[in-house]
Amino acid sequence: MATACAVLLLLMSGPASAALTVTPNHDHIDIDFFYHGSTVSIEGVSDTGTDLVMKIAASAGHQSLRKKGKVAGLLWMNVGELKFDHVPSLYSLHSTKKISDILSEGERDKYLIGYGSLGKQTVIQPVANEADKTKWFDEFVKFKEASKLYAETEGDISLSVSSGEQHYHVLIPWPYQAAPGDYIVTVYAVKDKKVVGTAETKVLVEQVGLVKSLAVMAKNSAALYGIISILAALVAGFGVGLIFRKGGGSH
Repeated sequence: MATACAVLLLLMSGPASAALTVTPNHDHIDIDFFYHGSTVSIEGVSDTGTDLVMKIAASAGHQSLRKKGKVAGLLWMNVGELKFDHVPSLYSLHSTKKISDILSEGERDKYLIGYGSLGKQTVIQPVANEADKTKWFDEFVKFKEASKLYAETEGDISLSVSSGEQHYHVLIPWPYQAAPGDYIVTVYAVKDKKVVGTAETKVLVEQVGLVKSLAVMAKNSAALYGIISILAALVAGFGVGLIFRKGGGSH
């Protein structure tokens, strides 16, 4: 009886999830005065024969963009503000193959994989209709891509097989434009156009040292921060003046 129950439970559970791991080379990025972005190497193992999709994203939130238009048919000016809700500040996708070829639309929507699925959950105000929403979401994505904060790439995850395991590796440039905070790295194992396994880790981006002290001061003591900024500008200007005076000579 016990054996029969065990077999029944096994049959009800369906196919086994893919064995999957994810490990970044470093999960803590420090922002100091010399910071200008970083590079994150991510690797792991998966079942052989599975394709992989990697999503790196911040938590969904609210963002606003200025909307430009022609005034009186002549000048381009700010004519309003568009509010985007349920959008991450950073969204980066990497895959072994073209995502639409290896994942069904339903699976992409379920796991928010791809711009199309992300656009479906995004709320934009004000928009007149669905076509208007699609237009402005596309413009939002273009703006984010130009800022190095959104990306969709395919074929950049390298695969190799060793000892019966599939090893993967991807090297990702981390944009300096990404704000401090926690970022979720999720790897999806894909087979027969379905997600059969997931693995997740975090990358923390954090201000350190004097950069952190100045940021805290700007937030909590705006007046003092303003005075220090003015003094720093005056000192810098005085120093530049001395340099040019020494090198100028007489005419």
